[in-house]
Amino acid sequence: MHNGIQGVWTIIVLALSIAGIVIYFLAGFLSNRKGHLQPWPIYRYILWTLGILAATVPVIGPLAEWAHTNFTAHMLGHLLLGMLAPLLLVLSAPVTLVLRTLPVRQARFIANFLKSFPISVLSNPIIASILNIGGLWLLYTTNLYHVMHHNLLVYLLIHFHVFAAGYLFTAAMIYIDPTPHRFSYLYRSIALVFALGAHAILSKYIYAHPPIGVPTHEAEAGGMLMYYGGDAIDLVLIFILMLHWYRSAAPRQALAKFETV
Repeated sequence: MHNGIQGVWTIIVLALSIAGIVIYFLAGFLSNRKGHLQPWPIYRYILWTLGILAATVPVIGPLAEWAHTNFTAHMLGHLLLGMLAPLLLVLSAPVTLVLRTLPVRQARFIANFLKSFPISVLSNPIIASILNIGGLWLLYTTNLYHVMHHNLLVYLLIHFHVFAAGYLFTAAMIYIDPTPHRFSYLYRSIALVFALGAHAILSKYIYAHPPIGVPTHEAEAGGMLMYYGGDAIDLVLIFILMLHWYRSAAPRQALAKFETV
């Protein structure tokens, strides 16, 4: 990336990141002033801030520079931008905060948008998995990874897709924010298992078949990082999904036990 363009890009990303954090904190403050029974939790501010940082580090600064010439660094950026940042941001419940903060009319508009047909399609765990994992297969098994480092527009579009698809995938698996189009725990669990399997297979494929222009030792290190680093983040996602499933079933189990006594 040319130095002039890189400078402009850095300023834009920093401005967006700072604005995102400031707006979230301001929304939390305004929400609390509305007199809700429960103030907006402190831990959600922390999760949002960490999520913004995790999404920012891979696209500007030393890691972003290193990722242009080192595949292992690129893969670390992929884990931060496409997996960790989306998980942290989803857990910070931004849609819930927006609905708490906005006036009733605007909040209803957002709620109606979430109920729309396009959102119902995108929030389907299978569709979200295809957009997320399928995009990664396309990136690393074609010459797209090589092209990305020689075309600024492709570079920007791929990074946006990695983040957006990662967020969509995470939000489709665990319901933190209001979700009008809900799918069963079993359906989401099956979709998650196949998605994680496809992600693991891709990491092994990268290990054995380096993307175009990637040295073998970097592909091996990047594949291992993708495999084990992805597993660490996926374990959190699995734990939350299973915890929600357990909590949803616990009252019925308790009632059934009471009725048999």
